[in-house]
Amino acid sequence: MAGDEHNAEEAFAAITAALAGAPDVDEGTGLRLSGGLRVDGRIFAMLTLGALVVKLPAIRVAELLETDGVRSFVVGRRTMREWVCVRPGAHDWERLAREALAYVRGG
Repeated sequence: MAGDEHNAEEAFAAITAALAGAPDVDEGTGLRLSGGLRVDGRIFAMLTLGALVVKLPAIRVAELLETDGVRSFVVGRRTMREWVCVRPGAHDWERLAREALAYVRGG
């Protein structure tokens, strides 16, 4: 598990480097102390417990949940319907982060 978390940190750092320079995108925290990316102050991607967590349309989240390495994002007892957790290597993290950025921007 520790190796997966290290790989996740490296992968998220690469996404941050690729996207943090885009207009209106800021690096900061996600929920609590996790690393996160925001657009106009709204979180669209974050690293939480070794997984990429992204905000996407509920229909896209449902599609992704049908694939390996993807699970619902749960806060307390609430399942967040527009958020999904993706383990390292399960999908192209940068592509998902760009998809989330476009969604949260409203495009």
